[in-house]
Amino acid sequence: MKIFPAIDIKDKKCVRLVKGNFNNKTEYEISPIEQAEKYKNHGFKNLHIVDLDGALTGETINIDIIQNIVSKYDFKVQIGGGIRNFESIKKYTDVGADKVILGSAAIKNKNFLKEACEKFPNKIALGLDAKDGYLSVSGWKETSNQLVLDYLKEINDYGVSRLIYTDINQDGMKQGPNFDETLKVAEISNCPVIISGGVSSLKDIQKAETLENIEGIIVGKAIYDGDIILEELVREDA
Repeated sequence: MKIFPAIDIKDKKCVRLVKGNFNNKTEYEISPIEQAEKYKNHGFKNLHIVDLDGALTGETINIDIIQNIVSKYDFKVQIGGGIRNFESIKKYTDVGADKVILGSAAIKNKNFLKEACEKFPNKIALGLDAKDGYLSVSGWKETSNQLVLDYLKEINDYGVSRLIYTDINQDGMKQGPNFDETLKVAEISNCPVIISGGVSSLKDIQKAETLENIEGIIVGKAIYDGDIILEELVREDA
């Protein structure tokens, strides 16, 4: 089970949102670079980064921070947030990102996703953010009329290397992931799935370890709030 501690960046700071709401955010004193160093010192190998400024603007706003983290600490970084064109994907792969996460742009334009997988083999992760079974887009501000499972069946053969499934109702709530819906996704996905949203304890991680086609799990707010101790968490990382 790969553990992906999370860093969400807004205005050069580490923040956490509740259900993706920019008006319901917590800012932390520690900088993204310092937080990455903390994770590295504990022995984590993977890192999940979301550029929230990028999500709002569609630009690679914090690429200097990403580059700094990758070059300094040698993480396998998956990066997401407003990535809407091939140029942005290339910028991130050029600075050493292991995976680039496509979300809204891939849902709105399946051909973009297909071409991205062809141009950047084994580099494209797909972020599926769901509310009540339907995909959400545009920073979770819009719920589409597209069912998650229907969309996944349509793009399943495109060559996506990893799928990140987030239940928006659980995100930032620390009430546990939506395992039932995640399992439905994992059962039909041609690529391994990462669980995201609502992780509250080591029990959630240990449960995830028993599931088929689950590659890893993202842990965010529970770390920042001290609900999960990093020394215990890293023992689950493989």
